Amino acid sequence: MKDLIAPEIDAYAEAHSTPESDVCRRLREETFRSVDFPQMVVGPLEGAFLKMMTQVVGAKRVLEIGTFTGYSALCFAEALPDDGQVITCDIDPDTTAFAQKYWAQSPVGGKIEARVGPALESMSQIDGLFDVIFIDADKLNYVNYYQRGLDLLAPRGVMLIDNVLWNGDVIYHPPLDDSTAAIQELNRVVAVDDRVTSVLVTIRDGVLVVRRAA
Repeated sequence: MKDLIAPEIDAYAEAHSTPESDVCRRLREETFRSVDFPQMVVGPLEGAFLKMMTQVVGAKRVLEIGTFTGYSALCFAEALPDDGQVITCDIDPDTTAFAQKYWAQSPVGGKIEARVGPALESMSQIDGLFDVIFIDADKLNYVNYYQRGLDLLAPRGVMLIDNVLWNGDVIYHPPLDDSTAAIQELNRVVAVDDRVTSVLVTIRDGVLVVRRAA
């Protein structure tokens, strides 16, 4: 992943934000030691942002599309009240098992429910509304995740979509590859969707923050 923000600025922002929990730190460190593509973990600064957004909307239910090694799911669980719930969906049983090992070490790990399988199938089987929906999975399905996510988003909820700058490649036309094209299409679809309001935040690799229009 390219450094879209100067590393020293990113480090300063991290140092002046609420720090990650000890179990999150250990999870992140083992991810970088032992898992392929460890840069996919959201990390302390974005994790603090996700927790803040969860608390701002007073969330009780969170839906996450893309578990990876479980860092962001744990951040959400830490930000939820005692009766809160995180449902997280991923296609990879191995990284999900890695995540579950660390969730079990956390006092809030019992709030997290993992569903393994194609995310669109999992989303089609989910009932009820969610206060926060976080999308951070395969990019080719981003528009599909967004459209189904709107069906599941609570009236005052927020949807957070990760990697929407895609290493800065979203500025290139024609797109460099299919994943870039898919993210460009997602950003375009959201920008013209009069059902929502949105802001693209330049934290890390870009987070698109979406709410229903008033």
